[in-house]
Order: sequence, then structure tokens, then C-alpha cells
Amino acid sequence: MRFQDAARDARAVVYAGIQAEPEVARTATLLADATPVQRLLARAVMNGESVDPAGWRTMFPSLFGSSATGDAAELARSEEILAASLAVADRGEQVRSQVRGALIEEVTAQLLARRVGTDAVRRERRILFDGVTAEIHPYDVTVERSGAAEAYDCKWGARGINADVLHQLDDARTHAFDEDERLAVALVVFDAQRSCDVRLDRQTAPHDGTTLVSLETLDTLAAARP
Repeated sequence: MRFQDAARDARAVVYAGIQAEPEVARTATLLADATPVQRLLARAVMNGESVDPAGWRTMFPSLFGSSATGDAAELARSEEILAASLAVADRGEQVRSQVRGALIEEVTAQLLARRVGTDAVRRERRILFDGVTAEIHPYDVTVERSGAAEAYDCKWGARGINADVLHQLDDARTHAFDEDERLAVALVVFDAQRSCDVRLDRQTAPHDGTTLVSLETLDTLAAARP
């Protein structure tokens, strides 16, 4: 089992520009330190239904105003997350979709780095096995450590859970096993656990060996190996 950088085709070059935007890293850092409710706020706002900040503050009374819980620092963080999320929501639909994808990948990478260190976390990598045709699409985030490798595919919403991604993750795990290697695989979805469970229950592709990380359980990336 070995890792390889993804091909630098036109799509990858364009997406790399999105990934490199300073606002992507800054917003991802806010979300990595956010509470589940703050992350729910970010997801709702970034869907682009409304860019009215007053309306969002009303819809999340536990984060804003007189009924907000927590200290001043948490209120300030909620305001920062709201502002950053509105900036994403205000972009065109295609760019907004790309930014959201880059964000969840960056959040995943940042949380993993807290557990394994920055040097072990890589982006946009293919996993190669002897005698097996390599997947065209790379894995969004990988942890590359001898005897303790991990591969992650990241999705903005539960609709991104489909047979192709489940097969890709499970095939990598089983091919690694065939080579006496350990490869933990996981699907990170920035959506509610219930939505992910409903979507996953409809899939016939193998996924028993794939860990699901939802919006509510993102912090487990920093705390435990899948």
C-alpha cells in the first residue's frame, strides 16, 4: 500500500485555488473549535437560503441575544461564525458549493492534525495497491503513518453518501487487509446524524467497516482513531 499525489488536471487546479483561499482556512478554524449548535448554524446559513443576519439570530436564540447561553467569548465566536457563513452564502451557487466542500475537508484536516500532527495529514491523495487498478478520484484527506493509515472522504450533506464513495472506501480497506496493512476508512459528513443514518440505510454498498462522522461527532476526529 502506498500513497500518491492526485493528478493536477484542470479541475484540481481550480479547486486548489478555492482550497487556498485564506477565508477557507479561517472559517474552518472557527468551525473546528465550534460547538455542535454553532456548526448547525453554519450549515444552515451556508445553504444560501437567506443572507439576513437578523433572521438567523432569531432562529438560533441559544447563540445570540438575551437568551444566549455561555460567556462573551462564545457569543463573539457565534457572531464570527455567522459572518463567515454569510460570506459563503452570498457567493454564486457553483462557487458556494466548492467552498463548502473545501471547508469540510479543511475542518477534517485540522481536527486530525490535533491527534496525529500536521506532517501526517495530507490532502487529495490516491492509495495504490499492487495488482489493483488505482481509483481515479483521490481521497480528500489521509493520515499517512506506518501501520496506522487512515483515509477520509468528506461530504457537505447526507445526499453525498452514495454507492460510489462507499465502495471506494470499503475497497481500499479490504485491499489494505489483503496486503496485511491496516487502513481505517471514514466518511465525514457535515450534516445531522439522523439525516446521514437515513441516507446510509438506503444504501446497499458495503459500509460496515466504514466509520461515519457526522456534524455532531466531528470532535471525535481529534480524539480517537476510527
